[in-house]
Amino acid sequence: MTIEEITARICAFRDARDWMQFHNPKDLAIAIAAEAGELMQPFVWKTSEQAESVAREKHDYLADEVADVAILLFEFAHNLGIPLEESMLAKMARNEQRYPVAKAHGSNAKYNEL
Repeated sequence: MTIEEITARICAFRDARDWMQFHNPKDLAIAIAAEAGELMQPFVWKTSEQAESVAREKHDYLADEVADVAILLFEFAHNLGIPLEESMLAKMARNEQRYPVAKAHGSNAKYNEL
């Protein structure tokens, strides 16, 4: 399915339940942050090594939380008229300019610190 097809299915689910009234930009942004928090929760106070184990052990839970974030993000972008695919590709192109391989390879520095 394309981004547009998935978004249409998300909106159909929302509209069948008359939930658009609750899905204003503020509440969707808050919901995205809340779901992202649920995605992070299993990793709180874990070392990098422990995080790898947690990711394997909690795979199904994490998959559900990733889906929650994505569903809300797709609807948020749709409701605000943000073409998600175009926005993602444009951002990736900017990042390719900001983080040239020759400078960024193996580095975790921000683009303005390379």
